[in-house]
Amino acid sequence: MANFKLVVANPKDGKTTAYELKDKQAQPLLGLKLGDVFDATVLGVQGKIKITGGSDKSGVPMRQDVHGAVKKYVLLSKGVGLQTIEFGQRRRKLVRGNVITEDTYQVNAVLTP
Repeated sequence: MANFKLVVANPKDGKTTAYELKDKQAQPLLGLKLGDVFDATVLGVQGKIKITGGSDKSGVPMRQDVHGAVKKYVLLSKGVGLQTIEFGQRRRKLVRGNVITEDTYQVNAVLTP
């Protein structure tokens, strides 16, 4: 019973479209990683879709360099999941791994030709 909100950006016209995927439509996304490309015919659109990011139900962002479907605290100095900090400062933040699971709420993606 996976439910996702798939937000697809179209770089040609600069618009984004949100799709609500439930059960059967969401099954092909389970197990995919950030950076993977899949066919857009699931949504009824021409082309391919590249997964660029996402978050879970509580708003914890997915991060490319955290492997697996886990939620863990990582020491960050820059990048996804970290607001601006002073030079040289690092923070331990909670982030989610790079695999899409049933806990994922929103998946961000880009439409590629």
